[in-house]
Amino acid sequence: MLADVKPPFIPEGASGMTILVEWPPGDPGTPPHRHSGPCFGYVIEGAVRFELEGEPERVVKAGETFWEPGGDVIHYQDGNALSDAQTKFVVTMLCEPGQPMLTFVDEEELKQRAPRRAPRPTA
Repeated sequence: MLADVKPPFIPEGASGMTILVEWPPGDPGTPPHRHSGPCFGYVIEGAVRFELEGEPERVVKAGETFWEPGGDVIHYQDGNALSDAQTKFVVTMLCEPGQPMLTFVDEEELKQRAPRRAPRPTA
């Protein structure tokens, strides 16, 4: 068993997409965004810097899984946590009917929701 999570309700007519993501060393990943439905991922190689709104940043290593509920939650980071090696992960994203799979979050909304973000790691 790699993951055992209880996702939110998936409405009739939802669609799904599975993609392979490959980040070169140090790649910051996708800018802050949200998904209309839940997402489930598995890191094949390397390590992913993963951060969801309200949760502390963490590193998900090869052989580990991650998931996010989708909806209103901002996904801040999904970049390569390694500066000297590539990272690969597979993610299956479910999409609410009639909604985009991924929506970028603009700077103004990031500022408005800043209090919801977990404290940043210190060096």
